Parts: sequence; C-alpha cells; structure tokens
Amino acid sequence: MAEEKTKIMFVCRQAPHGSIYAYEGLEVMLIFGAYEQEYAAVFMDDGVLDLKKGQDTTELGVKEFSTTYRVMEDYGIETIYVDRKSLEERGLTADDLLIPVQVVERAVIAEAMHQQDVILSF
Repeated sequence: MAEEKTKIMFVCRQAPHGSIYAYEGLEVMLIFGAYEQEYAAVFMDDGVLDLKKGQDTTELGVKEFSTTYRVMEDYGIETIYVDRKSLEERGLTADDLLIPVQVVERAVIAEAMHQQDVILSF
C-alpha cells in the first residue's frame, strides 16, 4: 500500500534582495525536494520579482541566485503559480520570468492553499 504524500506549498512574497527571505525560501524548497512529497510554489506580491530574468546584483555586492529557481522542477516542485495581479502591478508578464509558470488569479491560489497540508511562507 502506497503511503499518502503530504501536500506542501511554499509561498514566496518577498523581493529577491534587501532581505534573506527569498534566498532562504529557495534553500528550504530545495532541501524539502529531497523528500518524496507533493510540492507547489506560489509567487506573489514582491515575490514575483524572484523569478524575473536578467537580475544583476553587481552593484549590490550580493550573490545572484535567481537562476537556481530553474532546478525547482528537478526537485519535485512542478506546480508553480504566479499571481496575475502581482505581475501586472510590477509591469511584468510570464515572458519576463526565468521559468514556465501558471499565471493565475488570487482565487485560484486561495483554493490551492485550502488543499494543502502545510504552507510555508517566505
């Protein structure tokens, strides 16, 4: 008999630079990916900036880590939602992002959240 997988959602709401939240959130996602569970990620508010192409952190003097989001699928995080309103408010579209995502309304995100066993917010 197969063991039922725990549904875990990562919610990324913080900008990629200026705090440690986005980087730590990415690290947690990849660590969790070593376990056989069901994962989803949501990027909303300033968290949509985490996935923006062409980030240059040279002047900030910090390591640029955004390209690491490309391995999420390899770590079992295959469902990736991006909040449509958050993208629009920042003048972005799905074409501006590093990885393929599902651009959805907040109601879809809320419904997906209700189906999770665990939600971790960064």
